[in-house]
Order: sequence, then C-alpha cells, then structure tokens
Amino acid sequence: MSTKYIATPSKTKEILKKYAFAFKKSLGQNFIIDVNILQNILKHADVNKESGVIEIGPGIGALTEQLAIHADKVVAFEIDQRLLPILEDTLETYPNIEIIHQDILEADVTEVIRQQFKENQPIHIVANLPYYITTPILLKLLHDRLPVESITVMIQKEVAERMAAEPNSKSYGSLTIAVQYYTNAEVVMTVPKTVFNPQPNVDSGILKLELRKEPPVHVADEEFFFRIVKASFAQRRKTLRNNIANLFSDMNKTEIQEIMDRAGIDGERRGESLSMEEFAELANVFYKEINE
Repeated sequence: MSTKYIATPSKTKEILKKYAFAFKKSLGQNFIIDVNILQNILKHADVNKESGVIEIGPGIGALTEQLAIHADKVVAFEIDQRLLPILEDTLETYPNIEIIHQDILEADVTEVIRQQFKENQPIHIVANLPYYITTPILLKLLHDRLPVESITVMIQKEVAERMAAEPNSKSYGSLTIAVQYYTNAEVVMTVPKTVFNPQPNVDSGILKLELRKEPPVHVADEEFFFRIVKASFAQRRKTLRNNIANLFSDMNKTEIQEIMDRAGIDGERRGESLSMEEFAELANVFYKEINE
C-alpha cells in the first residue's frame, strides 16, 4: 500500500504533528487510518467517475482524498476552522475538491448541489459522521429531500443497526421508521474502533441508505404520522393503547380502543411489533377521526 495516502497511521501522525492539532472532544473528531476500509466504503457507496459526492466533516482529508480519486467532484462541509489550512495542504494535488466552511445543519444543501454539480449528475453523500450528531444530520438530509441517490455513512454501530432494524427487534423504534420512510437502509460493513485515531469507545457500522422515489406507505399527513410513531415508542414497556392515550389526553381509553379497532390494530400490542404499513393505517384512521 502506498504511504502517500493520508489514511495511514504514520501519515496521520505526521500531519497532526506538523499542525500541532489537538482533537476537540465536543466535535467528535476521530480520523480513520486505514485505506482499505475507506476503499471498501467507496465500493458500497457506488461512487464512480460520473459521481458528484458530498462529504460531511472531512477532518484532515483521509476519506476526501479517496473520494477525489474515484469521483468526478467532491464538495466537503467542515465546521472546524482549524482544519481548513490543513485540508488546503493535504488535498492540494486534487483540483476536484471544494471545501465549504459551514455547519451542515445550517446549510442549504439543495442549493449547494445546484451550484457545484452538473445538471442531472448522480450525487452521493459519503461521510464519517461524528457520533454525537449523527441522527440530527441524517434526519435533516432526509427531510430536505435532496436530489441524491444514496447516503453512505460511517456511524456508531448500534445507531446503524437501529436505522436498519426489522420489526420485533430490540433495535426497532421511531428512528427506524423515520429513516426507512425515506430510504432502503442496510448495514453493509462493521468497522473496528482500532482503525481510528483517536480510538472511539465503540465499533462503527457503515450504513447505506438508498433514497426512495416515493415513501413505501401512503399517509394522510406526514407530521401526524411521525407523531403517532414517536408516541408509540415513548415508553417501550407500555401497550400501544396506553402510549397513544398519552398523546390524545382529551380522549378516553374506550374511544382510543374504538379507533384502533377500526384500524385493525390490537391495543395490547407494543410499538415494536407494528410494521410501517400498520403505523400508516393507525395514523390515517386517527387523523381522519380528529379532522372530521
């Protein structure tokens, strides 16, 4: 393996030393030091010479470099100003990279795509996301309904499993439904904590999200649907009827049971036993009842 790549223990050490870079715990910075893992991520992410790629949190440029080698163009969002001169240095030989100094949670990513990429270019998001802010970032990207084909991210293994979970499993919850409403989700790889500097406390998973053209279920009102889902998992040990009763405090349990009967859902069940189709049916029947 060539040592010229950033993602090696020696090269990473050299860069950190050169810039006397100190990791900020608050930004969840963990840099990857294994080129093979990065190249595997790229294979799963379907990145090729036609692709435009958005990266979030490039760090010192380990993944950015591999993306630049394999894609047409890379646009990376970096929040930490201290990393900008380092990236300018480590990535200077790659003319197809654009670094944007901005918090991804505040960015108008749709507008960035319009400005930075060719019309109708296949776009992929590929990132090693900070653990502490994974969920807000992914939900923002999904809610924004970006014109992208896939999102492939390295995140905490446990969170990746929750997003790709099946009903009746411990990992299945409101986050699962939120993610799978917009995407087909799959954990394609596990990454040991030993390939990071500094080492995190837990292993990572590579989660691949393929964006759906249409949600898999029809709901009368999306916001209401997600409220029902969230309420259903509010207290996992409680029955569905009791959890839903907390959401509609102006209804008594008999009324709630009647509505659930109309939806064909047994109120004694628990949230994790319902499929997305059943949640959609439940939400639609409640929505109709409340808005008639």
